[in-house]
Amino acid sequence: MASAAFDQREGWIWMDGQIIPWAEATLHILSHAMHYGSAVFEGQRAYNGRIFKLEEHTERLFASAAALDMDVPFSREDINSACNTLLQKNGLKDAYCRPILWRGSETMGVSATGTRIHGAIAVWEWPSYFTPEQRLKGLKLDISKWRRPGPDMAPVHAKAAGLYMICTLSRHVAEAKGCDDALMYDYRGQIAEATGANIFFVSDGRLHTPVADCFLDGITRKSVIDLAGQHGIEVMERAIMPDEMPHFEEAFLTGTAAEVSPVAEIGPHSFRPGAITKTLMEEYDRLVRRSD
Repeated sequence: MASAAFDQREGWIWMDGQIIPWAEATLHILSHAMHYGSAVFEGQRAYNGRIFKLEEHTERLFASAAALDMDVPFSREDINSACNTLLQKNGLKDAYCRPILWRGSETMGVSATGTRIHGAIAVWEWPSYFTPEQRLKGLKLDISKWRRPGPDMAPVHAKAAGLYMICTLSRHVAEAKGCDDALMYDYRGQIAEATGANIFFVSDGRLHTPVADCFLDGITRKSVIDLAGQHGIEVMERAIMPDEMPHFEEAFLTGTAAEVSPVAEIGPHSFRPGAITKTLMEEYDRLVRRSD
């Protein structure tokens, strides 16, 4: 049975400093964010009742807001406290948490001067969908025609709503082809990332991952790089060209939703999840579920 649409669920949402019933968390159709994409957000996971790297996510939320010239009326402590309170009030242990900041409806036009900055946080159940054995079968990725913009073309290091339009379009095409996701190149034609996750490749016992100079340096990405270092796995952050893909043995995605997800195919290229991917999957699972 399909889950209820997100506007028809039950529970509690934090909005502008108040915890309110889920159905009452609404905004006006003429909100600036609806028309001009002036919103920033985060995606967080809770495991066993604890939000993984909550403070790091909140710091990035505020950095994204600053990149979009938003003067946030809430403190970091307000956001952190609200996330934890909502998790408990909704009775959730394994969950997804979505804080968002957006511009309101005081003015309507490209200029957002004078608009109020609003904030909301929602949490919902998000169990572990796949066993390690199922995940090791690997994802199938299309190659998107859309490219990640350069740092002089958009606020590329912000987790901003408007930057995900081309991700949505890429996913629609990929899913129509029977794929799970899509790989995106950057404005230079180099490999960048998937539509909502960073990518790693394995060759000769080393990890290779694109330099995050025009897309998000993901929190999960950084966690996996740290884990690799702890296990003596060399990580090479560098420019990676598409014609290198036939020479890689393994590939995997990292992200809050993806966690560490092996990749079996990217366009015509095939990969086999191996020892390094399996090690990092297992170590990441242990990391996020630690009780300390």
